[in-house]
Amino acid sequence: MPEGPSIVILKESLDPYKGKKVLAVAGSSKAFDLQILKNKTVTFKTWGKHFLICFPKFTVRIHFLLFGSYLINERKTAKPRLTLQFSKGEVNFYACSVQLIEKPLDEVYDWSADVMNKSWSDQKALDKLKEVPDMLVCDAILDQHIFSGAGNIFKNEVLFRIRVHPASKTGHLPAKKRKELVQEVVKYAFDFLKWKKEYVLKKHWQVHTKKECPRCRIPLHKAHLGKTKRRTFFCENCQKEY
Repeated sequence: MPEGPSIVILKESLDPYKGKKVLAVAGSSKAFDLQILKNKTVTFKTWGKHFLICFPKFTVRIHFLLFGSYLINERKTAKPRLTLQFSKGEVNFYACSVQLIEKPLDEVYDWSADVMNKSWSDQKALDKLKEVPDMLVCDAILDQHIFSGAGNIFKNEVLFRIRVHPASKTGHLPAKKRKELVQEVVKYAFDFLKWKKEYVLKKHWQVHTKKECPRCRIPLHKAHLGKTKRRTFFCENCQKEY
């Protein structure tokens, strides 16, 4: 599943089509009549892992789920869920969820929860963490209500950076450590974006999918922790359980 920075890259890749008119529409999605998109101009936004194709009176939300993908000015043999054609190109979305949003986006999304949005709020994230003292920190980072856009790579890398064991409870973290957690999730989001654009993201992974702790030079632990049971890589020696 693409994480928030990858969705931002998609938005930036489609900047040439911002303000352009959709000349033709196709796709296998049956969520709504796709032809309502034809002859309408588009702009693009993101919220966490959601890619938002904005039209004058409604929005199309793309969620890539586990195996979704997209191609710009290229096609796969598989039929796309949605194709938007412009005068000088097209974009194709595959194996994704396509939904129509008819409400104003400000009524649907909390922009302050998006770790890459200019409206992001550290304080609101801290307040939300205080509301779930029994939640494991490995679950908290994946909670899109708290950290929209953060994913499993974030979880593993951020907790290693701040030396916190993934099975720690948010309510047991000292206030200073909770603040460090919030700040590091945002910092990692922009590190991720930079490295992803440079095609060197994996080179910067310290523990995600790794076998040895780069600090302690001992084997890392791998487990499927929390509600989501996502792969979790951590060091029992330098990551403290609170």
